Amino acid sequence: MAGSSFSRLLAAAMSAAISFALFGAAPARAADREVVIAYQDMVLPWRYAQATGEVERATGYKVTYRQLASGADVVRAIASGSVQVGEAGSSPIAAGVSQGVDLSLFWILDNINDAEALVARNGSGVSRVADLKGKTLGVPYVSTSHFHALVALQQAGLEPRDVKVVNLRPQELSAAWDRGDVDAAFIWDPVLAKVKKTGTVLTTSGKIAAATGKSTFDGFVADRKFARDHAEFIAKFVEVLAKADAAYRDNKAAWTATSPQVAAVAKTSGATAADVPASLALYAFPDAAEQASKRWLGGGAQSGAAQSLLATAQFLKTQGTIQTVLPDYAATIDSRFVQRAANAANKGVATAAR
Repeated sequence: MAGSSFSRLLAAAMSAAISFALFGAAPARAADREVVIAYQDMVLPWRYAQATGEVERATGYKVTYRQLASGADVVRAIASGSVQVGEAGSSPIAAGVSQGVDLSLFWILDNINDAEALVARNGSGVSRVADLKGKTLGVPYVSTSHFHALVALQQAGLEPRDVKVVNLRPQELSAAWDRGDVDAAFIWDPVLAKVKKTGTVLTTSGKIAAATGKSTFDGFVADRKFARDHAEFIAKFVEVLAKADAAYRDNKAAWTATSPQVAAVAKTSGATAADVPASLALYAFPDAAEQASKRWLGGGAQSGAAQSLLATAQFLKTQGTIQTVLPDYAATIDSRFVQRAANAANKGVATAAR
C-alpha cells in the first residue's frame, strides 16, 4: 500500500535523528527556560491560553509556538531536537515510539469521539464505506484519521489496495476537495466542517471505536530528556491545560461565535469562528483526575492510553505502516503531572468546602 513508502520515509527520518544523537552531535535543544511547542490546526479550548500568553506567565519560560501540518511532522521534529513539546494523535505517537523516538505522553488533549469523520463527496457515487472500492480517499498519513480509515476499510471488507489512499495534509486535502481530486476524506476540523458542507458523513471515529474497541486520542508529548530536566515547566504547563479545559467544560454557553475565547481558537486553528462551538462539542476533554485514572494515563501498561497505543501499533504493523511493535507502551506514559494537577484540584475543592 502507499502507506509503506511513507513509513520508510518516517523510519528514515527517525533513524537519522536518533543516530545523529548517538554519535555525539547532540540535536539542538532549547536553552534553559526556553521551549518550542509544536501545535496543529486542531480546534481545542487551550488555544485561548495559547493566544493570550498564559503558558509564559504561568511558567516563566520563553515559549516559541511552531505550527506543523501533522502529528507525524511533530514526532519527527521532536526526534530531530527542533521541538521539545508537541501535539500529536495516538497513531503518530504509536508509530514514533515503535520506531525508537523517546517520547513522554503527559497530557490527553481530547478523546476524539466524532471529531474526525469519513466524508464522501456528494455526487461521488459513494454512499457507504464499501463503495470506496476503486475510489480516491484523501487522509493525512500516520494520523489518527489514517488509522481509523484503515480500520473502516477493514470493517467494510476492503483491503487498502482496493482504494486509492492518498497522503494529504489538512490544507492539501482541503485544496484537493475543492478541485474534485478526491472522492472522500477522513479528517478533523476545521477541514472537516468544510467538507461536510458538500459531502455526506459515512462514519466517525467515535462509531468506529464503539464498534471495534480501537479508540483514538490526541495528546501532548515531550522529548523524554526535556521532560526530565524541565519537570517543573511540564507540571505548570499541565495546570494551564487543565484550567483551559475546565473553563470550557464548566461554561460551554459562553463559548459563542462572538466570544474572545472562540475568536482565539479560530485564529490559532484557522477555523471559522461560526464553526468552532459545534467543532468543540464533538470532542470530550477529560479532566486531570480522569486522566490520572486507569482510563487514560494511570495504571502503567494497563492504562487506557498504553493499551490504545499498543492496539494502534499492532494494527499499523498488519497494514505495513510500521515494522516493529513493542511488548507494551507503559514507558511512554507519564502520569505524574496529571496526578499532581488532580491532587491540587482536590485540595482546592476541600479548602473551598471548609
